[in-house]
Amino acid sequence: MNIPARLVEGYRGFRHTRFRRERDHYLRLAQSGQRPTTLMIACVDSRVAPEVVFDADPGEMLVVRNVANLVPPYQPDAGYHGTSAAIEFAVRQLKVAHIVVCGHASCGGINAFRHNTLNGVDAAHGDFVTRWVDMVAPATKLALTCEGVDPLQDQTAMELAAIRQSIMNLRSFPWLKAAEDAGELSLHGLWFDVADGSLRVLDEAAGAFDTLDDAPLG
Repeated sequence: MNIPARLVEGYRGFRHTRFRRERDHYLRLAQSGQRPTTLMIACVDSRVAPEVVFDADPGEMLVVRNVANLVPPYQPDAGYHGTSAAIEFAVRQLKVAHIVVCGHASCGGINAFRHNTLNGVDAAHGDFVTRWVDMVAPATKLALTCEGVDPLQDQTAMELAAIRQSIMNLRSFPWLKAAEDAGELSLHGLWFDVADGSLRVLDEAAGAFDTLDDAPLG
């Protein structure tokens, strides 16, 4: 079979360890379907796997990943909208109770936006990525007002502002906003530091990201 040997090794390890331990759980998922409580919108970055970071069980969390964990504004046209389709599926079909936008430190997509803007690179540069990360542009004003720094010079401020912008864009989906207003759905913003494993949580009322308290590492 022409697949990477590491995947074969990993699958066999899974089959003989976790799947064996949790076989009944997987069987229940297969028979009764999925009922995740949370939709996680995360980055494609290989260093930030939500199921690993949040120690999630199979069936617990629906995950959609894209470059820079961005949510586009509501735009029901004839285009292809993978992230929006996942959001619709999660909210209207699965009735999730939480949507989490999870950004992270050293995000390549956010850095690409900063680089392109600072260096005047237009959307013709590259087929998809440049145009996609241009969605971050409105967040520059959020960084100036909330983080108080120039987001084009401060990577972390731009990452935090992009999370805020994505949450604002989530509320442009009318049926999502209706669910939130009815108390059926909550929106959350998180930022994960790859280097030290810390997590910041958005407090919208206070307008700040606070570090989540955690037990000290041994």
